[in-house]
Amino acid sequence: MSAHGALRPAIVLVRPQEEGNVGAVARAMANFGLERLLLVEPATPVRATARAFAAHAGEILDRAERHAELHAALGGFGRIVATTAARDRPWPTRLLAPRELAAALADEPHGTATAIVFGPEPSGLTNSELALASLLVRVPTSPRQPTLNLGQAVVVLAYELFLARSGAAPLTPRGEPRATGDEVAGLFEHLSALLERARFARDTTFAGVERDLRQLVSRAAPSRREVSILRGILRRLGHAIEGPERRPTRGPRRSG
Repeated sequence: MSAHGALRPAIVLVRPQEEGNVGAVARAMANFGLERLLLVEPATPVRATARAFAAHAGEILDRAERHAELHAALGGFGRIVATTAARDRPWPTRLLAPRELAAALADEPHGTATAIVFGPEPSGLTNSELALASLLVRVPTSPRQPTLNLGQAVVVLAYELFLARSGAAPLTPRGEPRATGDEVAGLFEHLSALLERARFARDTTFAGVERDLRQLVSRAAPSRREVSILRGILRRLGHAIEGPERRPTRGPRRSG
């Protein structure tokens, strides 16, 4: 995947309820050159209504992937973008406007697989789901009607990325390969196990602490090398918790 490829993200719909919305999303994707659609269960079935709303984008519905939960859907992606209406929620990082997203993705290293995640129609993504993303995007709207239909939200972001891909200036990839979702999940499994052994996770506040740590790492968007370094540190800390490292004994030194 080229740097332009980073501007052709997969679209992930989490627990979509309305069949027509899924079809409208497929049509918007086809309009602006996006192809990969992932549905996180429980998701509405794709039947006649979805196909009617999709118009000539039925092949996107045919190829749509279904996943039991969001972590599984995001496992192969190195850059995760989440969308939020951001009403009455404080955020530790600045929310991007759709027009700013293309510039952020243009800096992605060669081969970075990107996903944009949209929440269910009634409520949007939960705080825990938003914590999985390294970039958060909000579509500015009028206070009188602050929320967008799911298909509308996809149209806005897909359009901005389409314009960026159509620009004359080439995009130059920089940096190292970004860690995938599976690699970041492995890091947190390792960290959680270590914190258990260190008796840090002793009360009900640990789930919130773990969520905040996940959000911190997601915002940092670590490279594969950085995740490897962190896991090496965790292994050394694990040895330290167990006790002094056992070093192999050496036989007597020979003279001569």
